[in-house]
Amino acid sequence: MALRRGFKKEAKEIAIEVREELGTKVFAPLDPYALAELYGIEVFDLTNPELPAESVRHLTELRPHVFSAALVPLEPSGAVIIENHVHPRRRRRSTMAHEMAHILLEHPFGPTLTDEHGCRSAVAAIEEEAAELSGELLIPTDAARVAAFKGWSDQSVANYFGVSVAMAQWRMNVTAARRIACRSRERQRRDTVTSAVRP
Repeated sequence: MALRRGFKKEAKEIAIEVREELGTKVFAPLDPYALAELYGIEVFDLTNPELPAESVRHLTELRPHVFSAALVPLEPSGAVIIENHVHPRRRRRSTMAHEMAHILLEHPFGPTLTDEHGCRSAVAAIEEEAAELSGELLIPTDAARVAAFKGWSDQSVANYFGVSVAMAQWRMNVTAARRIACRSRERQRRDTVTSAVRP
């Protein structure tokens, strides 16, 4: 399913606005936990002693892949995020950005769960929007293009922005960052050759 017309532009604008609110430059890692704090969204993990010990053990030891996070609505208009603290930091950052994207986009929701396959929602369009915005939050289009001009590998992009290699690869591809950088270099080479052969 394709994103609705104009959504990518909207996501870029939201990400720029959010980064300005956080005081985070475009070519800098964004802290999704600071974003949650900025918007008054409390984040909890599974270490809470009030949670059933057997359930926690199931989600943290036996089958940790089945639960990444949950966005839980609170009456009348708030929400909290519960995350699985045993997941790698980069995965948690990505999950947190995804859940915050739902908040920023003011998506209507009941409790939503995220596992290794992504967010479980009945509405595919909503999930695609949250995925696009979370990617734009973590690696903005303009930042991906700067990284491409620097010649960074997917691993370098992942390390710098604190995301998985798969996320870095997706953002570098979806933004056409390397294609743009390659075309620019080719144009510069042609211009250099042309100016060199002119009398």
